[in-house]
Amino acid sequence: MEFVLIAIAILLVGLVLGVSLLVGRGRRTTRLDDDAATGTTLTRPRPPAPAPEAPPRPSGSTASGLGTTAEPDAVQPEAPPAVVLPPAEPEPGLVFETPPPSSGRLVRLRSRLARSQSDLGRGLLTVLARERLTEDDWEELEETLLAADVGVAATQQIVARLRTQSMVLATASGAELRALLVRELTAVLGPDLDRSLAVERRDGRPGIVLVVGVNGAGKTTTCGKIARVLVGDGRSVVLGAADTFRAAAADQLETWGERVGVLTVRGREGADPASVAFEAARTGVEGEVDTVVVDTAGRLHTKGGLMDELGKIKRVVEKVAPVTEVLLVLDATTGQNGVVQARVFTQAVTVTGVVLTKLDGTAKGGIVVSVQRELGIPVKLVGLGEGADDLAPFEPETFAEALVGGAD
Repeated sequence: MEFVLIAIAILLVGLVLGVSLLVGRGRRTTRLDDDAATGTTLTRPRPPAPAPEAPPRPSGSTASGLGTTAEPDAVQPEAPPAVVLPPAEPEPGLVFETPPPSSGRLVRLRSRLARSQSDLGRGLLTVLARERLTEDDWEELEETLLAADVGVAATQQIVARLRTQSMVLATASGAELRALLVRELTAVLGPDLDRSLAVERRDGRPGIVLVVGVNGAGKTTTCGKIARVLVGDGRSVVLGAADTFRAAAADQLETWGERVGVLTVRGREGADPASVAFEAARTGVEGEVDTVVVDTAGRLHTKGGLMDELGKIKRVVEKVAPVTEVLLVLDATTGQNGVVQARVFTQAVTVTGVVLTKLDGTAKGGIVVSVQRELGIPVKLVGLGEGADDLAPFEPETFAEALVGGAD
């Protein structure tokens, strides 16, 4: 009986132990299942990439590379002898041309003008030197003046004044005749007209010069020469290439500016001329320069639309600074046709002065008189050649002396 009880007890103990083992295993399985349900994954970290091998250091270099240390067994070479170099010469900067000042230019160019107008002066003096002047002589004198494009009104004035002094001329010497003729020509050239260029900086803004004229009169070249005149007188200048219709105009003007160290404002080919002129004026204001010279496209005086464009350019520019000078460039070889051109331009913009070009190669120097008398516009500058400094302020008496010629 005792044996049976012991066996039952052992059986019960074994049963209890078995149940305990089953319960414990079930608990561990549930925890793992709960972890899997959360979506958490265990990711192995990637092994670090092997560090690249450092390049071998040169013999004697330190790890930082900031200096060198000699290896114990290395033999240091002897230092080379010191070489003394001469001081470095500074690179030469841009060298600009220095134009001569405007004063006295016409005097320097007088001989050139006298050569080109020698026929006029010689013809006038030949008639006046005759012992007695007949009606035919007076008519010849008139024809000589008219052929020089002096104009009808001015010619009549000159001849009338000379007639009143005919008794004096009958016994006068050649020098006296010449002085008389110079005096009369000077009188009709308007010595009292204001020929100064309004190019001064005022009220914190530069003087603005618009240069206008027909095709082929030499406007772009004249702009470049005006810049040289201003630079020669010590003024700072900005050029505006508002002739956007002629492909080479902006390049040509830029070349003129580069020679004297002047900035040129330009636009793309075919751009609005008024916008280029505006930008040039704005650049001049911001750069605090003395004068802005704006080149405009050549236009026939018979084209109304192009003439109206000049008015637009002027209005747009004056949003920045007032236009202080409008110079009309006339080719002296055109003669009386130049007067017609000038009259039409004055209807589009207020022309304040005339620049006569190519005066050295024409026998029509009297156009100076015609333009001034018929339009009331002073000739302010004259071009007497193709040289860079052959543009000169107009001086009536010097011009009259050159027209008559024959003396010093």
